[in-house]
Amino acid sequence: MNRRVRRKVAKKSKEKVGVPGNPEIGDADLCPDSNEDVDWTSLPDDTVIQLFSCLNYRDRASLSSTCKIWRVLGLSSCLWTSLDLRAHKCDPAMAVSLAYRCVNLQKLRFRGAECADAIIHLQARNLREISGDYCRKITDATLSMIVARHEALETLQLGPDFCERISSDAIKATAFCCPKLKKLRLSGLRDVSAEVINALAKHCPNLIDIGLLDCLKVDEVALGNVVSVLFLSVAGTSNMKWGVVSHLWHKLPKLIGLDVSRTDIGPSAVSRLLSLSPSLKVLCAMNCPVLEEDNTFSVNKYKGKLLLALFTDIFKGLASLFADTTKTGKNVLLDWRNLKTKDKNLDEIMTWLEWILSHTLLRTAESNPQGLDAFWLKQGATILLSLMQSSQEEVQERAATGLATFVVIDDENASIDCGRAEAVMRDGGIRLLLNLAKSWREGLQSEAAKAIANLSVNANVAKAVAEEGGIQILAGLASSMNRLVAEEAAGGLWNLSVGEEHKGAIAEAGGVKALVDLIFKWFSGGDGVLERAAGALANLAADDKCSMEVALAGGVHALVMLARNCKFDGVQEQAARALANLAAHGDSNTNNAAVGQEAGALEALVQLTRSLHEGVRQEAAGALWNLSFDDRNREAIAAAGGVEALVALAQSCANASPGLQERAAGALWGLSVSEANSIAIGREGGVVPLIALARSETEDVHETAAGALWNLAFNPGNALRIVEEGGVPALVDLCSSSVSKMARFMAALALAYMFDGRMDEFALIGTSTESTSKSANLDGARRMALKHIEAFVLTFSDPQSFATAAASSAPAALAQVTERARIQEAGHLRCSGAEIGRFVAMLRNPSSILKACAAFALLQFTVPGGRHALHHASLMQSAGAARVLRAAAAAATAPLEAKIFARIVLRNLEYHHIESSI
Repeated sequence: MNRRVRRKVAKKSKEKVGVPGNPEIGDADLCPDSNEDVDWTSLPDDTVIQLFSCLNYRDRASLSSTCKIWRVLGLSSCLWTSLDLRAHKCDPAMAVSLAYRCVNLQKLRFRGAECADAIIHLQARNLREISGDYCRKITDATLSMIVARHEALETLQLGPDFCERISSDAIKATAFCCPKLKKLRLSGLRDVSAEVINALAKHCPNLIDIGLLDCLKVDEVALGNVVSVLFLSVAGTSNMKWGVVSHLWHKLPKLIGLDVSRTDIGPSAVSRLLSLSPSLKVLCAMNCPVLEEDNTFSVNKYKGKLLLALFTDIFKGLASLFADTTKTGKNVLLDWRNLKTKDKNLDEIMTWLEWILSHTLLRTAESNPQGLDAFWLKQGATILLSLMQSSQEEVQERAATGLATFVVIDDENASIDCGRAEAVMRDGGIRLLLNLAKSWREGLQSEAAKAIANLSVNANVAKAVAEEGGIQILAGLASSMNRLVAEEAAGGLWNLSVGEEHKGAIAEAGGVKALVDLIFKWFSGGDGVLERAAGALANLAADDKCSMEVALAGGVHALVMLARNCKFDGVQEQAARALANLAAHGDSNTNNAAVGQEAGALEALVQLTRSLHEGVRQEAAGALWNLSFDDRNREAIAAAGGVEALVALAQSCANASPGLQERAAGALWGLSVSEANSIAIGREGGVVPLIALARSETEDVHETAAGALWNLAFNPGNALRIVEEGGVPALVDLCSSSVSKMARFMAALALAYMFDGRMDEFALIGTSTESTSKSANLDGARRMALKHIEAFVLTFSDPQSFATAAASSAPAALAQVTERARIQEAGHLRCSGAEIGRFVAMLRNPSSILKACAAFALLQFTVPGGRHALHHASLMQSAGAARVLRAAAAAATAPLEAKIFARIVLRNLEYHHIESSI
């Protein structure tokens, strides 16, 4: 426990200790002035109880177990008047264990059918209020049993999701068993018959608040018989006969508030209800298309009546309910909450309005109808922010969920409406949400964190969240023992970690360790939290420093565990992406090798390339591509069946996304660095799909396919396969027309390998007739290839600068040629000794075009500043390249390009020799 309280001077337990009245607003200064130790057991009983009341149930139980005195105090009936089981798996056994605490339980919130079945085992006979969600599977038998055991029930609320398996029989049982019922709100019933409603009217004389929301059928005539009702909502209910409603409901003698939002009510029914009902004060008709389409409808003629609709000024309308006409503007709800003189009637109306507005706005945000942008920007966002400050926890939660929902345009692609998000930020919504996230109530923490997560997709909002201390708050919530809270907090860190500027702050706030711990904590029962944690770690791992933090926190083991054992596509995709990013820093840290050495990592990634989910295949292939840069990993991937799996993946992705195509070809490119793997790829049929990918219209796919074919072409057998499978025209097209310089470069190098003479002996194997035919075909392909290699090299030469360089040995002249000829990205390529030797040998080739191409390639590999330039220079020195280069530079018959490029390479070698000797 990390909160400390000031020691009380007086020892009498009857004396009171001042404590903060609203724990949602912030922490009071509870620290002692000195550093002396606090004797917690000497605290007065009422202080300990007040402290317990500010904790969630789990922390309360944990704190109670510290000593006998606190155990007794932890059982105080005042601490157990309400219970929220939504975040807990509550079965009959758990309910029985809680029963001795629940003697005086009055308010219960639960989630799901299993928890509903367990409620009776709490033996809370004095329950006054039951509220449940996720109620689709709750049956008549369960509800009937609940109401039969709780005769004192005054409020029953099930929703907002549909109660599909509850029929009129269970509602009738409620009427018979709960005569004290005051409030009944049910969602998604199929049929609410006249018999049921009449039973409620007869047996529940105190029933003043009825909500039959999103129902398929409700008997309008029978509702006109519930004379006790003050507040009635049929929002979202279909098949209503509005003519019957308008002729009957205005006769309800006590009806004060009526909610018909999200229905097809028309202007005539609204007009009749407002004009004929003597008691009706508020009619809420939000998102009612038929009413909104009538441009002639006027609300001004109904004096003393308030109509709330999308086309009305809602804040002005709410202000009209006050006797004090100075209460106007967007703070009207806050002004009402702060009234010193309370008006019971007004409080009832405003409390009901908060509830129905939060419900309607959430439902509207979920359905996201077209044409509401103006409403959301002018009123909707502000209303939700105002409702977040309600004293009703349920309203606060719905408002936060509404904010999380109304900004989302596309769930799949994480797209949000920037205008709506920034409207929330302008109205102070970020600070309000962060204050809710600091609440001790876990329901509020969860919904606030969800809203922060969604809003943070917008870069400006993410910046505001970080500046307001949101990263520290979310990192703290990610360590929550409540899975729902941890899940939403991880989602917030996932979205915030997209911004490079936030990654370091997340690591400093302990976010990396919290995310890794989440994977171990919820591995067996939380696909949502695992996906978010892995996604956040994937973003963080893209940063070099943060990737080390992930590894140090045990992230490699955690992510491999997910990749190996989790069956949920979203988790597999993010785990593979995280491993790919961890392995992407091969030159700056040891994570690439560490991932490869983790037991089962490579086997799991190879297996994931066979997934039915494209995103999983893409990220797994990307991870194998990055891992293949390590020599040991490369061979281990092949040993784990990687060649066969990746060839099969390339064969299957002709119609896949460019991202998957790029990574499939990239992984084969990485594996083919090894000649043994290159030969295996050719034998497995990898040439054909790579040629097909080389014909892609996407630049990134060009590069990886060309790179893979370049490596494969080093082997004469593969080179012949490429020719026979029609690869020459594909490479020629890349060499001449790709927008990627790198793709053109590597295509030219592949063609140079194929026609430098080493393939000829393979082509001549067979009968004399076959050999003659192959020779003729190769001659045509060779002429085509050499023509385009020459054209490619000439695009990097300028006649004037070449003439200057030929006439002068001045470094400036060669530097000018180098600047024009250099392909920046080629500096990232790393060649083996055999490959460098091949280009050196090519300088002696009879073809002047291949000589120029070889010199051009060696220039790219040795340009100072290239990542592997020194490595290549060392290989060339070992191969005696300087002598060959001098001969090429001086050859009378060599083309000018070959001579100048050879001179530049010689200068590069001299530079690297000097550098290495310093």
